[in-house]
Amino acid sequence: MSGHSKWNNIKKRKEAVDAKKGKIFTKLGREIQVAIKEGGPNPEENYNLQTAIARAKSFNMPNDTIKRAIDNAANVNDNDFVQINYEGYGPAGIAIIVEALTDNRNRTAGEIRHIFDKYGGNLGKDGSVAFLFERKGVLIIEKEKYPDEDQVMLDAMEAGCSDFTVSDEFYEIETEPEEYHMILRSLTEKKYEFVDISLGPQPIVSNELDSVEDIEKLEKLLEKLEENDDVQEVYHNCEMPED
Repeated sequence: MSGHSKWNNIKKRKEAVDAKKGKIFTKLGREIQVAIKEGGPNPEENYNLQTAIARAKSFNMPNDTIKRAIDNAANVNDNDFVQINYEGYGPAGIAIIVEALTDNRNRTAGEIRHIFDKYGGNLGKDGSVAFLFERKGVLIIEKEKYPDEDQVMLDAMEAGCSDFTVSDEFYEIETEPEEYHMILRSLTEKKYEFVDISLGPQPIVSNELDSVEDIEKLEKLLEKLEENDDVQEVYHNCEMPED
């Protein structure tokens, strides 16, 4: 996600949550459970669990549902799930990285390849687009909830963020990977709520699209990837017009 397209993606993702809460909450619950199996049930000691819970809250997942996912972690066999990244190109050469959590590599690989092929993309090999991205932490805060821009920026800077960007509706706090969990915890302790958080590949260089046809094709491809049951996150380097 990058630039204007990032803000558009956040809005669309939140709209999708309202329409498909069950499927999205299932994915988030799985992420919480696997994090617990790998690192234990204490978020203070398990950074992956801390992030999974924060992500769940950013999607307005109810506290009772989060607690139920935590309580049910004992019934999940972490050996059944592995995280796999897929890389490829979408319409007009847009670079795409897909993060999946799957218990069946062959099924997921086949489904992801089918989606790329059907919607104008091309699934590539490992490393085919990774060089176009760098790993960063990103925390998004809604301006309407926290209108004091100077205070938000001060808190983010004191926490150790590497960059702070403001749009009409959001604050974007960027972090280095090794500082991500510390900054997330610091801002959470200050009672900030996030509309989106991620620790993953962010584009080094964006690819602009101005063709309506290409934009529509890309949006359909991204939509179908995100609808897949095994897909947790989709990253791309597209820069779309605001309108």
